[in-house]
Amino acid sequence: MWQQNYNPTGSPALSTLLAALPVLILLGGLGFFHVRAHLAAIAGMLAAFAIAMFVFGMPGAMAGKAALFGGAWAITVPCWIILNTMFLYKLTVKAGLFQVLQDSIGGVTNDRRLQLILIAFCFGAFFEGAAGGGTPVAVTGAMLIGLGFHPLAASGLSLIANTAPVAYGGSGTPILVLNSVTENTDSYLLALSAMVGRQLPFFSVIVPIWLVMAFSGWRGTKQVLPAVLVAGFSFAIPQFLISNYHGPWVVDMVSAMISMLLVVVFLRFWHPKQVWLSAQPGSHTVPWEVAQAHRKANQHDRNRVIAAWAPWVLVSAILMLWAWKTWKGVIDIKGISLIDYPIDGLHKMVERVAPVVAEPHAEAAVFKFGILSSIGTGILIAGLISGLIMKFSPREMLKTYVETFQSLKYSFITIFAMLALSYVTRYSGMDATMGLAMANTGWLYPFFGTLIGWLGVALTGTDAGSNALFGSQQQITANQLGLSPTLMAAANSSGGVMGKMIDAQSIVVASVATNYIGKEGVILRYVFWHSIALASLVGVLVMLQAYVPPFTHMVVKP
Repeated sequence: MWQQNYNPTGSPALSTLLAALPVLILLGGLGFFHVRAHLAAIAGMLAAFAIAMFVFGMPGAMAGKAALFGGAWAITVPCWIILNTMFLYKLTVKAGLFQVLQDSIGGVTNDRRLQLILIAFCFGAFFEGAAGGGTPVAVTGAMLIGLGFHPLAASGLSLIANTAPVAYGGSGTPILVLNSVTENTDSYLLALSAMVGRQLPFFSVIVPIWLVMAFSGWRGTKQVLPAVLVAGFSFAIPQFLISNYHGPWVVDMVSAMISMLLVVVFLRFWHPKQVWLSAQPGSHTVPWEVAQAHRKANQHDRNRVIAAWAPWVLVSAILMLWAWKTWKGVIDIKGISLIDYPIDGLHKMVERVAPVVAEPHAEAAVFKFGILSSIGTGILIAGLISGLIMKFSPREMLKTYVETFQSLKYSFITIFAMLALSYVTRYSGMDATMGLAMANTGWLYPFFGTLIGWLGVALTGTDAGSNALFGSQQQITANQLGLSPTLMAAANSSGGVMGKMIDAQSIVVASVATNYIGKEGVILRYVFWHSIALASLVGVLVMLQAYVPPFTHMVVKP
């Protein structure tokens, strides 16, 4: 058994700086030194490995196994999802159906600002709820590119949009994980779901406005503000109601469907006076009457439109089935279709200690992979069925699959190295060192505690990962400071969603989906300040809920 040491140098400031160094190398290499993504990720991984061993004292064998554990998770979860999503996308492009899909959205509206709302926010939120794991950014980024958006705008705007739904992504996985590392009871799961549901709905209204402003500025946003508010409120209200009175499982999927439906209905009765036809920022608008002639020119036969939507409807249906626990129980057969392997020499061999946890806790390290129940496998099945419906031969589909893999190989190296970095950071205790540095902020802790969640997602790439790392510590610190532990545990998840747009995994997915490979640093610089600003706003809300009536009455008391 090896115990973590959160201040190995004897100087909290120096220990924190060294713990943060791998992340600084990764983000700095991407954002400031224009290093290619896979090289920056490898450099960060090697730095994490060296610091874990030579500063934090982690045995080399354990550090190596932690890195391989993270890499294995990267291959079987995000890489598997991305590969199969892009395979389906390439099939629809080859069949000419992706263009039809884009034009059909133009049939609802050809205003690029409203297309952005329908695709990046509403459609993306549905995929986040069903699958998560990079799927929303992959799909919406590719769709925006097809509509003519610049690759940087398509990447960055998809990342900004994929924030408010993240805490309930993958059928509520982040909240389920948060409950598992805190009280781990059914009643507390509902309390956490409700508390997050009293924070994120504010941002479900803000994010669509922010999204359109990032593309068209405030002047352009005002012209479509009624539709943007319909999208935001029609998502936020169901998000609040479902999370508070049902639980975390179907929050995003139902809210997204309601939001998309109401926006489409609203646009049948309302339209902007000026329509933004070009997909490029800074464009001039044209009168609505002029825009209608252009929209009608892009109509397709109804059967063709149905065929274009069918693969994505099929994906949605399969992902909803794959999210059903009963179905997972049927197809997950241990030793056959379910790999459940405790990693010898790492599993229960690393011990977290106070003040991160109340009592010493041995960290689990079990590699699990449901070969059939994986989200990526569900997408692959949808792709194969869609390919047959689109009349591709097995040989043509295999060729497309190989082409897809070839185009993604460097991105997979990046994701592998990034997840290896984050797992070494976690098991060595470097993550806790950074978290504890933010915990030493006294009455400002509600603000900085929220940023711990943001940091956790930036490090791990998932809100669930951030909750696993810091959920327990948030409760412990809250109790020490006389704050609501439920509030701060929820703040970890709510603040974390804003870190989703800057984690390396999401940026790589965006670059691949928009064919902007090699420009990951440009994407990072585009979204970085949006991420900090929105995370800070979440922190302000949590401060209000901690100290200022009537916001204090919103805090859930389990």
